[in-house]
Amino acid sequence: MLRGRQMSCRRMRIDLRSFLVLAAAALLLGTTQSAKALPSYARQTGQQCAACHNGFPELTPYGRLFKLNGYVFGGGQSDWPPLAVMVIPSFTQTESDQAGGAGPHYGPNNNFATPQSGSLFYGGAIASDLGVGAFAQTTYDHVLRRYAWDNTDIRYAKSTTLAGETVFGVSLNNNPGVTDLWNSTPAWGYPFLSSELAPTQSSKTMIEGAFAQQVVGLNGYTMWNRLIYAEFGAYSTLTKSADSALGVANPNNTDAIKGLAPYWRLAFQPQWGPNSFEIGVFGMAATINPGRVTGFGTDHKTDVGFDTQYQYLTDLHSISVEASWITENQNLSSTEAQTLAAGNPTNSHDHLRSFHAKTSYYFQQTYGATIGYFRTDGSGDPGLFSNSSAANSPNTTGWIGELDYMPFNHGGPEFWPWLNMKLGVQYIRYSKFDGAASNFDGAGRNAHSNNTLFLFDWIAF
Repeated sequence: MLRGRQMSCRRMRIDLRSFLVLAAAALLLGTTQSAKALPSYARQTGQQCAACHNGFPELTPYGRLFKLNGYVFGGGQSDWPPLAVMVIPSFTQTESDQAGGAGPHYGPNNNFATPQSGSLFYGGAIASDLGVGAFAQTTYDHVLRRYAWDNTDIRYAKSTTLAGETVFGVSLNNNPGVTDLWNSTPAWGYPFLSSELAPTQSSKTMIEGAFAQQVVGLNGYTMWNRLIYAEFGAYSTLTKSADSALGVANPNNTDAIKGLAPYWRLAFQPQWGPNSFEIGVFGMAATINPGRVTGFGTDHKTDVGFDTQYQYLTDLHSISVEASWITENQNLSSTEAQTLAAGNPTNSHDHLRSFHAKTSYYFQQTYGATIGYFRTDGSGDPGLFSNSSAANSPNTTGWIGELDYMPFNHGGPEFWPWLNMKLGVQYIRYSKFDGAASNFDGAGRNAHSNNTLFLFDWIAF
């Protein structure tokens, strides 16, 4: 036993040393120059990080225009191809140990992931003259030991002066909401980064990632006078063999959309001086074969969301406030039939609601602090939640606090001025988890047992 403890401590020291070396190396890379944004986009545009991002990855008005116009803006002098790399070493501690380990190949607590994940991006113009560009990400997940495609958004955009400044575009993408220009909807919403080795709630609305990287969608969009934005598209599920080839985990257990699932987005965005404000609506409706099982009818889910964002951005101070609320109506005909056949009947109709809000402050786009709140509540259903919740409920509530330091927003190393990095300390506190504050799993685990300390070093180069 003593030998096992000594080995465990030795591994922890080695992992901690690796994490600190990665962080220190990025801090000590020598003489600095003008800092840039996401590396490949920065090389293409010649813009500083703060021009496109408020604390990254949250977009500024200019960053939204860059994405809206198909990722093709130029102005940079680099001849490097539009490729970028991201690595994220991290440390995760939960208030109480997780029985059986926090994940495959990891212990019950105090886990270092060096890195947690690593990604390769194609980010930038494909054909500038034609208005075609892309954000395409592939990721190696070190926790799951799996390589897969990640968020992908390939665009064609055209700007005209017809009836004012108008942009028309089309996006081919793989995640409902990945096209969005604001960071107040789920695909790009806060928290922008979280631990893969911490417990997560058992239930989320469909639009909060249920079909991420499992579908392909075609969306048309337009923005008039940088004021009114409209988007409409439809998504279709990939086959199991396609999902498997692209690295999707357990494709046999994923849900399948029957036919096409429509997606919509409307937003109104006035801007004045250093201020911008957005209020909008978004949603998705899908007829579903749960677990890809046929012969039991179908489920139908409709998500309707409302969101808002306010930004005050200056060189010295920046403030960002965001909120979203989603309501989901569920007709569970197929799930009810399948669970009834298995002897564990579920409700025929349920509802689910999700609320997220956060406020961030950055000083000189270098030192940042964020406070966030989240809440999920919905129908109690023994057929859906008996394995995760003693209360048979999805209700979860908590707070997130985060401190960030971004040393390269005003200078990168001489040999690679596009390096970007965010050092962060994040803490999640749960007041309710999967339906209860105490003994939520029926085995004595309390909501606060899942409180999570997460340290990360988010490096892009």
